[in-house]
Amino acid sequence: MDGLGRMSQSEFRDASKFPVILVLDNIRSGLNVGSIFRSADAFLIQKIYCCGYTPIPPHREVLKSALGATETVAWEHCESTLEIIGKLKNNNIACYAIEQTVNSQSLSSFRPTDNQMIALVLGNEVNGVEQQVIDACNGTIEIAQHGTKHSLNVAVCAGIVLFDVTSKLSIPRG
Repeated sequence: MDGLGRMSQSEFRDASKFPVILVLDNIRSGLNVGSIFRSADAFLIQKIYCCGYTPIPPHREVLKSALGATETVAWEHCESTLEIIGKLKNNNIACYAIEQTVNSQSLSSFRPTDNQMIALVLGNEVNGVEQQVIDACNGTIEIAQHGTKHSLNVAVCAGIVLFDVTSKLSIPRG
């Protein structure tokens, strides 16, 4: 990996991160959670909150698809998604549910600010982000979809959103 210029685990932990947090709202699949950890590592984000019954490390499926990212990305388990949204907002962190709603803005028009920490909430594979959680967020963001399906796998969604959001921010230094 040295030839690829990749960070070591300790370099990753010490590196400046993008001002982005992920909140996982009752995701069922450990494989999806592990894939989200890999995307979080790839895009150098701050932290993941695994809420409710979302599987956490050392769950076998999480570790299988995370391929070591659970050792680099900071994470915490919280029983209540609503509670963590409240705490984040109390710390001036803007929270956005990634969900299709009547008032959602398109991901392409979303403009994060370099120094403003944001939390992106990803929901259950079948039911999406719970309505109470959506209501507690600062807003909703949706990914434009043009085919016959109107949903994406949550891990795919995480990768798309993290790519887009981090590409609109300055690369962290230090």
